[in-house]
Amino acid sequence: MRTDRVPQDGNTTTYGGGRKLLYAVDGNGRYVGVQSMGWAVEAAATRHALEEIDRQREAALNRVRSGASSPLEYYMYYRRMDLALLAQTSGFWQWRIRRHFRPAVYARLGERVLARYSEVLGIDMAALRVLTLDPGP
Repeated sequence: MRTDRVPQDGNTTTYGGGRKLLYAVDGNGRYVGVQSMGWAVEAAATRHALEEIDRQREAALNRVRSGASSPLEYYMYYRRMDLALLAQTSGFWQWRIRRHFRPAVYARLGERVLARYSEVLGIDMAALRVLTLDPGP
């Protein structure tokens, strides 16, 4: 992309009033950093992705409240993760995390496993045991 073609759709809120650094080719054929105010298409895609994560979080919350899933599933979506990302960051296989979504299995998890989830999700170990809608930062 050339420097004069870097998106500058100023009406997007994707960056929260900030700017994003993009690399573009200048008149001499060199790559240079150019500040972008955003791109409407990127903003729409980001908005759609966040709405989907919110929908998944609400569905997980309903499953936890009905006893069909453990709080771990809700906390995963609360931290804007999916199963693959939680598996990568925790070091657990996806099938094992899905197993931990079962309330009976989750209730028997040991301290070491909970400590790993606590570190990855940034949630206190005591809060991991029960459902808290806003577990903190």
